[in-house]
Amino acid sequence: MTSEAPPFWWEKPDWRVLALSPLSAVYGMVAGRRMRHAPREKVAAPVLCVGNLTVGGSGKTPVAIALARQAKRMQLTPGFLSRGHGGSFAKPHVVDAHHDAAKHVGDEPLLLAEHAPVAVTANRAAGAKLLMEEHGCDFLIMDDGFQSARIHIDYALVVVDARFGVGNGRVIPGGPLRAKVVDQMVFTSALLKMGEGSAADTVVRQAARAGRPIFLAHVEPANPARFAGGRFLAFAGIGHPEKFFDTVRSAGGEVALSRAFSDHHFYAADELADLAALARREGLRLATTAKDAARLRHGTAPAGFLDQLDVLEIDAVFELDHVPERIIGETLDAWRLRKMRG
Repeated sequence: MTSEAPPFWWEKPDWRVLALSPLSAVYGMVAGRRMRHAPREKVAAPVLCVGNLTVGGSGKTPVAIALARQAKRMQLTPGFLSRGHGGSFAKPHVVDAHHDAAKHVGDEPLLLAEHAPVAVTANRAAGAKLLMEEHGCDFLIMDDGFQSARIHIDYALVVVDARFGVGNGRVIPGGPLRAKVVDQMVFTSALLKMGEGSAADTVVRQAARAGRPIFLAHVEPANPARFAGGRFLAFAGIGHPEKFFDTVRSAGGEVALSRAFSDHHFYAADELADLAALARREGLRLATTAKDAARLRHGTAPAGFLDQLDVLEIDAVFELDHVPERIIGETLDAWRLRKMRG
C-alpha cells in the first residue's frame, strides 16, 4: 500500500481499528474543530481547492491539471498552490520544472509546473501573493490542503476514488480519513467520484443527502500507443500502485512483473539497478508513472536508466464535458460574492 496508509485501513475494521479508536476519536475531534473554527485568510484571487477526504492517492493531481487547462480556455491565468510532499524550502518557492528536484519541491508540483506556475509552501496565503504579484495569476488551484484551514476556499472539489472510497471509514490513525466525513462535508462544494467501483457509494450518498453535486470522472492513458502490445516490468511508488498497473493493462500492455513501493518513494541506486537487471533478464520493458519519473529525473538513477523507461502519462476525463467549465464558473461566482460582501 503506502507508507502513509497501512493495508488494514482499506479492509474491514478489525481489532487494530478498535485498539486505535480512542486516538481516532481525539484526532477526529481536533481536526473537525480546526476546520470549523480556524481563521481562513482571504486572498484577492478566486481559490479552487482540489482535495480529498483521506490520506493516500485519489487522483487529485490529474484533476487539478484538467481544471487548469479549462481555466486557460476561459482566458484565465491559473497558478497552483501546493505544500509539496517532502519539500525543503523555508519560504514560498515557485517551482522550476527543469532544475528543481523532487526532494526539494515534491513530485506532484513538478508535474503541475508543466502546466502553470506552482508555489510550494505551507503558507498558502503567501504562495498566493507570490503567484499573483510575480506571475500574474488570477485564478488559484490548491492541490490538496482541503483540511488545512489556513486560506479561504471559494470552491472545494473533493475527489474520492471509486475503488477504495474512504477505506474502513475511520479517522487517522485507525483509518485513512483526515477528519469525520460529516465534518468535511460541511466545507465541500462538490464531490468528484474517480474511476469505477462501489467503494465510494456510501460517501456519494452522504454528499447527495447534503445537497452537494456529484460529478464523475476517470483517468485515461495519454499515450496508450506506447504501451499497446508491450510486456512490462511495471513499478510505482504512489498511493495505490495497483491502479497504475491496471492502467498499463487498459492501454494494451501486459504487466508481466510488478513492483510496488511506498508513496513518494525515493529510489536508491541499487533498487533501480535491480529493476533494470530483472527487466533485462526477463526480456521486459520498464514502465512507471509520471510521478515516479519526476522523482527519478534529479535523483540517483544509474546512467541510461531513464532512457529505458516507458512513462505512463494520464489525463483526468470528466464524464460530462461541461463539468470543468461549471466548476471554474461557480468558483468565480463564489469569489465575486465574497468580494461584494467585503
